[in-house]
Amino acid sequence: MTRSLVRIAHEILERNEGAQDIVLLGIPSAGAPLAQRLADLLLIAQQEDPTIDKPVNVPTGTLDITMYRDDLGRGPIRVPQPTVIPDGGLEGRVVVLVDDVLYSGRTIRAALDAIGAIGRPRSVQLAVLVDRGHRELPIRADYVGKNLPTSRKETVNVELTELGADEDRVTIAPQAN
Repeated sequence: MTRSLVRIAHEILERNEGAQDIVLLGIPSAGAPLAQRLADLLLIAQQEDPTIDKPVNVPTGTLDITMYRDDLGRGPIRVPQPTVIPDGGLEGRVVVLVDDVLYSGRTIRAALDAIGAIGRPRSVQLAVLVDRGHRELPIRADYVGKNLPTSRKETVNVELTELGADEDRVTIAPQAN
């Protein structure tokens, strides 16, 4: 997991020619700690790069998408989490959405709607730890930690120590009926 996040951090810096205008927004629950980890790794990567004179701390926030989902009436009731936009807002910035698993694309569609209600960034990029395929919408991640082909009858679980797990781990399990 760490190796994937380090690689993603370097790819973000390379694609954006530094970290000056980047804002990381984690989608709760697992996307939020992953965004913070990426922010820490982006700072380390900048410090290690001799071409970067002044490393910057990349602002990190969270983006709750609950009220923008198209499946609110299905399944269990979702409790909204706080949305935290870093100082300086999103206007004219490069927003990197961070999530744990990219599946159908519906979560990211909701995140784009939520961002649109907050401001107008210069661009939006997507970083995910796992891309499991099975897209229902034309959404593609810019940065992927690992592609894990799965069946629709399986579930990908990301466990993080920040969320109470004993260790960081990604598992694939049969879907509960």
